[in-house]
Amino acid sequence: MGIGGVKDHGRDGVRVGSLAGVIVPARWARIAFVTAVGAAFLTAIAMQALVIAQSWGAWYWVPGSLSAVAVCLPALLTLLGQGRPPWPAIAGLGIAALTILVPRLADPPELPAEPSPAMALGLAVLVGSALRILPAVQAGAIAGADLAVVATGQLATTPSSGITAVTGMIWLAAVGAGLSLRLLDARASATAERARQAERLELARELHDVVAHHITGMVIQAQGAQVVARRNPEQVTEYLSEMEAAGTDALAAMRRVVGLLRDEADAAPASPGPEGLGALVERFGRKGPAVRLNMREGDWPPEVTSTVYRVVQEALTNVLRHAPKARSVVVTVEQGPLDITVEVTDDAPATPTRPHHRGGYGLIGMRERVETLGGSLCAGPRAGGGWSVRATLPAGEPR
Repeated sequence: MGIGGVKDHGRDGVRVGSLAGVIVPARWARIAFVTAVGAAFLTAIAMQALVIAQSWGAWYWVPGSLSAVAVCLPALLTLLGQGRPPWPAIAGLGIAALTILVPRLADPPELPAEPSPAMALGLAVLVGSALRILPAVQAGAIAGADLAVVATGQLATTPSSGITAVTGMIWLAAVGAGLSLRLLDARASATAERARQAERLELARELHDVVAHHITGMVIQAQGAQVVARRNPEQVTEYLSEMEAAGTDALAAMRRVVGLLRDEADAAPASPGPEGLGALVERFGRKGPAVRLNMREGDWPPEVTSTVYRVVQEALTNVLRHAPKARSVVVTVEQGPLDITVEVTDDAPATPTRPHHRGGYGLIGMRERVETLGGSLCAGPRAGGGWSVRATLPAGEPR
């Protein structure tokens, strides 16, 4: 389960259609595909056997059909054994070569050497399976060897132009189908990898927001407790109580993130709504400079609400980290017709090192969050002193 709502099941399963939550294990998906291919192959063989039986007699269809099935079975095993050595495909190719070429060694030849349509279908399944599943070099070798066996069989006798054309068309169709499926598999793997990467980045941002904010507050309170302990030991208890509350909040936030990872239906949202900004500002005011919140609550989309909260949270955390001399902070959230503007400013005096300290992962995470929604973020010193973090987000449709 992804933090941003993207589900990726990697090697364990694949999504079917666009229905959320409809997941089929990858092993069963392969079995279903192999079953469908096998059923289609047997249907084609049965139709051909019926035609041969009606034209040549009841038993003329047996040798070609059984040898074709013997070639197709290793091909299906190749499909089932993704990532394994190519021995099933090699075995199927060997059976085809023996079936087609060995009869020509008899004196006189007992059977025509050219592959029957049934054998051509079996080889088609073999080639398509190899091109889809096996590594490129092995797949190319199997396809080339298959073509060589077919061509040798055609040259060893006086071939029928009709059978030659059909065999060639079947081989080309198998190559095209195998390469197409290989390309689709590669695209699916790339899409899954992009989903995994996006979820890792989202999880990293979420963990940073949760941990950095609460742990920074606890560090500031511990530093204050050390100072107070030397001057007025009786007040240390108050600081310890605030540290305990901050630790409890951090544990609760971590549980929300873990709940999302476990895909719990009743997991609480990772970020509070607009009303949560008031509580955030109040907590900040107890351990940092005075802070004022200017905001009219709006009915925003959930992703916008979460991003607004995280931007304010990270900006306030940075004030505690990098602006210890700030005396006041102003948080402003304004909603216009098309966008929402969030700005956090402080009045700390400018220092030469301050801009360099502001370029960590927190600012990168904020910018990624905002830009994902189509917004923009800027951060830097204010004219006359202080620092400003300003984000603009599209308001979206009211919920």
